[in-house]
Amino acid sequence: MPYENVILEKEGSLAVLIVNRPKALNALNKETLADIKAALEDIEQDAAIKVAIITGAGDKSFVAGADIAYMQNFSVQEARAFAAFGQEVFRFIELMEKPVIAAINGFALGGGCELAMACDIRLAAENAVFGQPEVGLGVTPGFGGTQRMPRLIGEGRAKELTYTAASIKADEAFRIGLVNHVYPAAELMAEARKMAQKIGRQATTAVGYSKYSINKGMQVDTDTGMSIESSMFGMCFSVEDQKEGMNAFVNKRKPNFK
Repeated sequence: MPYENVILEKEGSLAVLIVNRPKALNALNKETLADIKAALEDIEQDAAIKVAIITGAGDKSFVAGADIAYMQNFSVQEARAFAAFGQEVFRFIELMEKPVIAAINGFALGGGCELAMACDIRLAAENAVFGQPEVGLGVTPGFGGTQRMPRLIGEGRAKELTYTAASIKADEAFRIGLVNHVYPAAELMAEARKMAQKIGRQATTAVGYSKYSINKGMQVDTDTGMSIESSMFGMCFSVEDQKEGMNAFVNKRKPNFK
């Protein structure tokens, strides 16, 4: 289906979702969030797709944040509803069985940083800039930033970035663990595709179960997390990929996962 604010491209087992409001530096309003959610639902329902990449249109911005002009006159109720909808869309990324890679090609501020943090893996161009500048606008992060950032980089660093509204460059984001890798801008999408292809060659069900185990385990105590892991490990033995993978290993050949 056509979208007004995003572009969805499918390349074999890979989906590329491009936030497409370059004149607004890909800022997020409700319509853009709705398009992102609809495209993600399409990706999740398409059995041919194994991995998704999210990036931004143009060479300046991944997502510069939520659309300030769109939000500035919200009532309390409208603001709460907008935040809840953004949280719902970004939480959908975490709940998807399929892994999602953020290819961060520029500004990832506010809602853009929150979108990146909702993805499984973050790859950044050298020109990428990260931050949660909301307190400088008189508001808090609203799309999950106060919850995901401490889990990713630790409470102290997250509080410093949030309280000071500071922005950091890609090399610092890498140093503190906010992103996995940093690449020259011209190489970012090629590297993202390379990683997606590497993931796509693995057993799809096992990757999905691993994502579930990690995400759920991060929300609970270690013993409960171990129980989740053993359950997912056991579930793998109910699908053909386990038989194929182990048979291939024993017989010294490459697996042919379905």
